[in-house]
Amino acid sequence: MAKKNRRTLPGPKSLLAVLVVIILGVGGWFWYKSTLPDFERYDAFGIDIPTDFSIHGIDVSKYQQRINWEAVQQMEVEGVRIGFVFIKATEGLGNMDAYFKRNWEKSGEAGLPRGAYHFFLAPKSGADQAENFIKRVDLQSGDLPPVLDVEQAYGVSGDKLRAEVKSFLDRLETHYGVRPIIYTNVDFYNRYLKDYFDEYPLWVAHYLRKDRPRIARNWAFWQHSESGSVNGISTRVDFNVFNGDSSDFRDLLINH
Repeated sequence: MAKKNRRTLPGPKSLLAVLVVIILGVGGWFWYKSTLPDFERYDAFGIDIPTDFSIHGIDVSKYQQRINWEAVQQMEVEGVRIGFVFIKATEGLGNMDAYFKRNWEKSGEAGLPRGAYHFFLAPKSGADQAENFIKRVDLQSGDLPPVLDVEQAYGVSGDKLRAEVKSFLDRLETHYGVRPIIYTNVDFYNRYLKDYFDEYPLWVAHYLRKDRPRIARNWAFWQHSESGSVNGISTRVDFNVFNGDSSDFRDLLINH
């Protein structure tokens, strides 16, 4: 007759090892949860908004069509209001957004701090794209620094893209006397720009998961949603937060 296999109980050392693994696992989960920002639902805005930030804003282009900027400025929900706006100005070598002039003028009249951005086409000359932006955008004291929106390589090598980006940024900084802001997403920054442009203020897009942008460097603005609602705008709109207080925000504004 074959002997039956005896089931042996784990010894004290084995039990201790299992207990340590469980404790570390649970502790790690709670640490991860504690590092995530808190979000609160704002039905009037149609989205969840991170609560750890006090300055909120939007960015717009022709896709938001005709905007009632007074209604945008006047909207306030439980202490949250629109505190700044980024407006698309130009793209490539000669294009200007169809609504830029109106958006720029009317947002300024409504008293909103405003910034203008350029959508970058990597195969084109960075210096020439900068001239397109400069020709269209007159920045004044109290405006946000100019913004380079670079998020596609269009098959251009990393070295070529970085060279054209540098030409664009240098030309704008010389003309406006202020360091431009770079807008992009985490993956693009890490792949093409990391270690080359870390001294520039960063506006980073990350809205597919409810955590802060997964990026090692500091950032100034976080685009956390692309589906917000605001009075005076008939379409969905991107929502952003500023990573600082009102004093930090004032320091970022153009002052000349």
